[in-house]
Amino acid sequence: MARDVIDFFRASAGRWFSQRNRLDLTGRRSEGSRSEVEIACLEADDPRAIELCRLGGIDPDRAAGALLIEWKGALDFDNKTYAGRSLLVSAPDTPGSGEGDLVAQTAAGGEPLVGRFRMGEDDALTLLTRHGAVEIKERLLFASPNLRLRAGVVTGPDGLSVTTFCSEVRRAEAPPAQQPPQTQARTWPSQTNELPDWITEEMANKGDNPEV
Repeated sequence: MARDVIDFFRASAGRWFSQRNRLDLTGRRSEGSRSEVEIACLEADDPRAIELCRLGGIDPDRAAGALLIEWKGALDFDNKTYAGRSLLVSAPDTPGSGEGDLVAQTAAGGEPLVGRFRMGEDDALTLLTRHGAVEIKERLLFASPNLRLRAGVVTGPDGLSVTTFCSEVRRAEAPPAQQPPQTQARTWPSQTNELPDWITEEMANKGDNPEV
């Protein structure tokens, strides 16, 4: 479906309903969450993408495109609503390359994360980033144009991991509301200053002038 990272970015643009399962292998505990996700594909020369590249020490001229991701959702056991946003910029090693650098920034601020991306022959996108001694590996693929799957592993300095799996379904855009058919307004003789046909005919038969 996607031949390079920009094709993947463009295919990801839209509104999605995401269901996420998280398994903590340390405490053998799992949790689920649901969220609404809005993804917008940005051009490489977008000021936000350029600034993020500079903050991450990446030459902005290498940038091929960016994704702006915003989400809002809740955990299964919590009624609170959680929201956030992130910005991803891809910088291929060479133009059109299936591998390159990835710069990520979240709403939490701080230094952007710089990692690597790779497009596989199966059109799956693999992301690898490190934050200190923590390694984050995520794999994304399309099962169909409207179904996206994500699987991730977060490995800590002690070697213990947390795994996540997300299934995301594209939200269909609501069709435009249908307007009721326009009906021709009825015009009465008094509005047009005309007489009904039957009166005109009767007056003609009597020799009267039907001028009005």
